Amino acid sequence: MFISFEGTEGVGKTTLIRKIHQHFEEQGKQVVLTREPGGTPLAEQIRSMLLAVNHDENMSHDTELLLIYAARAQHLQQVILPALESNKIVLSDRFTDASFAYQCSGRGLSQDKLQLLNQNFVSRMPEVTFWLDAPIELGMNRARERGALDRFEQEKLSFFTKVREGYETLWKVEPERIKRLDATQSPDQVFEQALQYLA
Repeated sequence: MFISFEGTEGVGKTTLIRKIHQHFEEQGKQVVLTREPGGTPLAEQIRSMLLAVNHDENMSHDTELLLIYAARAQHLQQVILPALESNKIVLSDRFTDASFAYQCSGRGLSQDKLQLLNQNFVSRMPEVTFWLDAPIELGMNRARERGALDRFEQEKLSFFTKVREGYETLWKVEPERIKRLDATQSPDQVFEQALQYLA
């Protein structure tokens, strides 16, 4: 089983992933916990490039998208697909839905570009995607409490509003795969809501 976790900044994805990871391990199942961008040494290097705040040069939106997919291709080939072939459960903090929400809805890139990349480099989609949804201001306050903000976290509220709208669009198009979780609840309540979809 392949499960991805999506949402804007500070909505509690990491906490939920840990709880579900523990839940499956207590059932004696083999679980691979991973993230995007990242998940392999090479992909983690790309992640560092994507998140770094560079005051000398702005990263173009196309470059951002292509770097994310370079990391994703490596991640799929080295981690996700081998784990699934070994009948392990894969829990991924973000996957392709993040690219639609952030790069297409947020940045305004053409969906045709994303579709082309998905067709050529994404051979497997999650069976279940949990979208943790909360007001942008709430999530950003949580993100600020974590410390220094990365390049994405420093974006304006208007950007994250578009990102959230992108996730909502995907949820309405694919309600069977994408499950909206109310991230204004406590972590335990969010976990219990998620478990209902895994029963």
